[in-house]
Amino acid sequence: MSRDPLRVRRLPEKQVATRSALDAVLDQALVAHVAVPAPDRLAVVPVGLARDGDQVLIHGSTASQAFQTLATGVQTCLTVTLLDGVVVARSQFESSMQYRSAMVFGAFTALSGEDKSAALAVLAARLLPGLTGAREPSPKELTATAVLAMPLEAWSVKVSESEPEDAPDDLDRPVWAGVVPLSRSWAAPITASDLRFPLKPPVQVQDWPVRG
Repeated sequence: MSRDPLRVRRLPEKQVATRSALDAVLDQALVAHVAVPAPDRLAVVPVGLARDGDQVLIHGSTASQAFQTLATGVQTCLTVTLLDGVVVARSQFESSMQYRSAMVFGAFTALSGEDKSAALAVLAARLLPGLTGAREPSPKELTATAVLAMPLEAWSVKVSESEPEDAPDDLDRPVWAGVVPLSRSWAAPITASDLRFPLKPPVQVQDWPVRG
């Protein structure tokens, strides 16, 4: 079960403390960054993700040192940031960004058996929405793939939607101020060069720009 969100200490006015806000950020993101602690170094790795109810799923190679470390249950942090625009102020100090971000704290558990297969289906549905017909993983491929799950128990969400907040003394400067929105969209599909059949991209793939 999801617990109450952690208190944001830096810019607490930007915190959104509802579970629906957390779900919205995780459900729109395709990539998260996960901290991988080790005795001699600290790394941050990008991973594909999918939310499955009250947990977040990631997958990678069982040969990956990062996934081997995370599978031991070490404490870590998963972060997601959705950039929505750049805030252009009359001063460099007040210029900033509009964004939605989430941090999830806890430990991953390695999934196996039916739980692993079900999690891979969730990841496939998230990262390849609407697609059918692709071959499912073979036993050898399943063995080579690690699937990890982290419960959504300790988390925080920040949302920045503000306009420039210039100092009063800067308001008379003849300098443009405002927001430059940033939007993400899918481009036209590019057919693989080794495709052996005269096939067009499936309707589901053509619909991705609409979903995006």
